[in-house]
Amino acid sequence: MNNPLVSYPQLPDTPTSHLPFSPCVVVGDLIFVSGQASVDKEGNIVTDTFEGEFRRSMENVRLVLEAAGSDLAHVVQTRNYVRDAANLPLYNQLYREYFPQPAPARTTITDCLPPDLKYEVEAVAVRQK
Repeated sequence: MNNPLVSYPQLPDTPTSHLPFSPCVVVGDLIFVSGQASVDKEGNIVTDTFEGEFRRSMENVRLVLEAAGSDLAHVVQTRNYVRDAANLPLYNQLYREYFPQPAPARTTITDCLPPDLKYEVEAVAVRQK
């Protein structure tokens, strides 16, 4: 796409994927972060406990936002995918660490991920001014 209002920022530490999507797309001051799971910088899945996968996913979101000129404090919406609904209490506890009140708008869907993933998150943020 050749549009001066649309960009696809990446830094060397930005997690990438072998799948056909950009880590984020910036349109004006809005940053749309693609689904981030527990993967390394080359996009290889790193299995762990739910907490470990949650934290790695959030770190990936942080890295993607940094490349786009923002951070977790500027996230306005998240969409969260939790494989096992039994992890919802821990998910809510961990989520509060990363997004204190007032928290972003949020959607959470359970029982939706493949067996090799426990958590995935996508986000919308604004650029820092």
